[in-house]
This record gives sequence, structure tokens and C-alpha cells, in this order.
Amino acid sequence: MLTLSGVAGVILGYVLRVLIGLAQRGSVELDIKQKLLQAKERAAEIIAEAEFRGEVLETERLQPIEERDEKLSAKEERLATREEFLDSRQRDIDAKEDEVRAREQEASRLQANLENLSKARSKELANVAHLSEEKAREELFAELERGYEESLLLRLQKLEAHGREQLEEKARSILTSTIHRLGNAVNAEVMSLFVTIPSEEVKGKIIGKEGRNIKAFERATGVDVLIDDVPNRITLSSFDPLRRHVAKIALEKLIADGRIQPARIEEVVEQTRAEIAEMLKQKGEAAAYETGVLGLDPRLIALLGRLYFRTSYGQNVLQHSIEMAHIAGMLATELGANVAVARAGALLHDIGKAVDHEVQGTHVEIGRRILEKFGVDRAVIQAMQSHHEEFPYETPEAVIVQVADAVSGGRPGARRDTVERYLERLGDLERLAKTFEGVEKVYAIAAGREIRVFVNPGKISDLEMHKLARDIAKRIQEELKYPGEIKVNIIRENRVVEFAR
Repeated sequence: MLTLSGVAGVILGYVLRVLIGLAQRGSVELDIKQKLLQAKERAAEIIAEAEFRGEVLETERLQPIEERDEKLSAKEERLATREEFLDSRQRDIDAKEDEVRAREQEASRLQANLENLSKARSKELANVAHLSEEKAREELFAELERGYEESLLLRLQKLEAHGREQLEEKARSILTSTIHRLGNAVNAEVMSLFVTIPSEEVKGKIIGKEGRNIKAFERATGVDVLIDDVPNRITLSSFDPLRRHVAKIALEKLIADGRIQPARIEEVVEQTRAEIAEMLKQKGEAAAYETGVLGLDPRLIALLGRLYFRTSYGQNVLQHSIEMAHIAGMLATELGANVAVARAGALLHDIGKAVDHEVQGTHVEIGRRILEKFGVDRAVIQAMQSHHEEFPYETPEAVIVQVADAVSGGRPGARRDTVERYLERLGDLERLAKTFEGVEKVYAIAAGREIRVFVNPGKISDLEMHKLARDIAKRIQEELKYPGEIKVNIIRENRVVEFAR
């Protein structure tokens, strides 16, 4: 019984195991089928997505090609239209060329016929008049000239007069406009300067013991000091404006300092000359800046500043040059010339006057050499060298500078002829005395009635001083014209300097 029960239990267990195994097997197969189905669905989705992406990429790839094809088609249509238009234009041009060619041929034929007729007429006239063809032509022209000579002459005169009137009116308009735009005031130069003194006692200090101070001052500055009865004023007289200004400034410094003695006078005068030299440089720079003439050599600007103390017929040369530069610039603008060259030529036209008392030659020749030395543009030299017609006019700017000089100097009140001649006589006095050997400095004072000649004591002895005075007086009588008499004063001074240490 127990055995059967055990066998049955074993069988039942085996059956259960078989059933359980079958059940598990069916479940695994079901899972596999489900996974397989899912894999197929996933594969289908991937394939569909890949096909969609392929279609998109294909569309994107084909779209530029389609656009390019459309553009090419549009271009081909435009080219075709243009070709049709060009063909039409070419046909029109060909037609016009044929028409022009036909007209040229007709004109050539008519010209040939005209020449043949003219030759035939000339031959006929020659046969009738028994003249050659050339002679007949000359007779024909002569007859025409005789018949219309008066009419032609009247016509030419009318055209010439009308053209001259127009040119004169235009020139008058330009010059009038230029003068009105300038409108500078004219300041006349004077022959003396006045120095105000604080009290009458200062006059005694300036004169010094036995006149030593005033003589030392006149000797150092080259001016004539006039101490008259006018209260609180001293007059400094000299034809050279540079000397007058040096003397004025030096005297004002001495009065302010209070130490007035020969050694101090010479020291102050030398300091003042150095200050005046710096002032002249500033004057030259200001003139160049005002007129717009830049890039000049500093040494040339210093020479330009020296014109501030030069006069021409009573007119300040530097102011005259500045005025000319403005006039020349306006004229050059109106006439279409080179404005920069015209301005520079006008500003530098009288540069030779800065050293004409030291160098031989006219101020134009001296100015040309100065400008060439400092490397000024050749066009500027050509513009300035003709303002006194010493050289031919080579450029339009040269004519403009000459006109500007005439306008600046010709305005009413601009110049005074008598003053200039008077100053020239005084300058001639000094230049004549300087030609003698041993002469160091010469000053014309007392309105030209006296010249003071300072000599080198090592070259001129006391005995030779008398001969030198006679020789200078003799040459003045022979070479110069002057009213009254001129006193020749020879000054020879020995100085010995030693230092105590």
C-alpha cells in the first residue's frame, strides 16, 4: 500500500514537472514571438523613417538644381532678347552706314564736279584774260580784297575795339574788387622818435659830465640825440629806422635802470640789438604765417623780418610785401593762376632790400641770388624777378606780382617820393664813406648835415685822419648832390683793457 502510494506520488510529481515544463516552454515561446513581432515593427519604423529622410534629402538636393535651372532659363531668355535687340540695332546701324556711305559718295561726286567746274572756270578765265591759273587766282583774290577791303577793315576794327573794351572792363572789375577787399591803412614813416623822461634831472644824467654819456650813446647807436627845451621829452633822429628803434629801447632801459655811463650804455645797446634781432625773426614768421607762405628757410625768414625797418618812398617794405601777397593771391584766384606761387613771389619780391646796403647789385639781382641760395622754388623766383621789368615775364604769376606791386605802391598816400630821395641821399653818404680803407662804422646824423666816421686805430694814425677827412669831403663834393654843407667828423679811439684778479 505504501509502495503504491509512493509510486503514485512519484508519477504525480513527474507529471506535474512535465506539465510545469510544458507551461514554461509555452511562455518562453510566447515571449520570443512577442519580441520578434516587436523587432519587425521597429524595423519597419526604421525603414519608413529612413525612406522619409531619403526623400527629404533628395528634395533638398534637387531644389538648388531646380532653382539654378530656373535662373539659367531666365538668363537664356534675357540673352535671347538682348541678341534680338542687338541684331535689330546692328541692322539699323548697317542701314545708317549704307546711307552715310551713299551720302559720302554723293558729296565726293559733287566735290569732284565742283573742282572740275572751278578748274574749267579758271582755265576759261585764263584763256579769256590770257593769264595763267595762278595769276587768275591772284587777280580774283585781289579783286575781292579791293571790293570788300573797307568792310573787312571796319569789321576787324569793330571786333578789336569790342574785345579791348571787354578786356579792360574785366581787368578794371578784378582790380577794383581786389583793392576793395584789401583796404589796408597806410602809415607814413617819420624821421624821429620821442622818448618820454620822468623829470628834467634825467636830461643831465643822459648828457653826463662834459657830454661823455650823450657822445657815447650817439657813438654806440649812430643816432642824433636832441635835448631841447620841450619838457619831459628827448628826440632821437636818424634816417635809419632800425637805429632809431634800437636807440629808443636802449635809452628807455637806461632811464629805468638809472645807471647811465659809457660802459653801461655800450652794454645796453648790444643787448638791445640782440633783442631787436629776435623781434625781426618774429616779424618775418608773422608775415609768412599771415600770407600763408610756409616752408621757408629760417634764415630767409630772418631776412624777411629785416624789411620791417626798411622803407620805400615812405612806405614800410614789409607791410608793402604783405599787402602785395594778399593782392597777388586774389588776382591769381580770379585769373586761375597758381595762388601759392603768386603769394610767395609777392612776399619775397623785395627780399634783396634787406641786404642791398651790404651787397653790390640791384635789389632784384640780390633777391634772386638769396632765393637760389636757400633753395626756393624756381617758379617763385621767376614770379618775383620781373616786378621792375629787369627780367622778361616768363609765367603768368610774374605779371601778377608786377601788377600787385603797382597796385600796392600806386594807391593814394601809399608813397612819398621826396622822403625816399632824402633817405637815399643819406644812405649814399654812409656808403661812400665806408669805401675808404680803415673805416669801421659810419653814421649820417643831423639830417645829413654831418657824418661821423669811426676808424680802426691800428690802420689809421692821427696824421692820416686829416687826409682821410679831406678825401671823404672831396668825394662827397664830386659824387653827391646836396644842399648846404656836410661836416665830416673822423673819430679815432684807442682802448686798453686789463683785468685785476
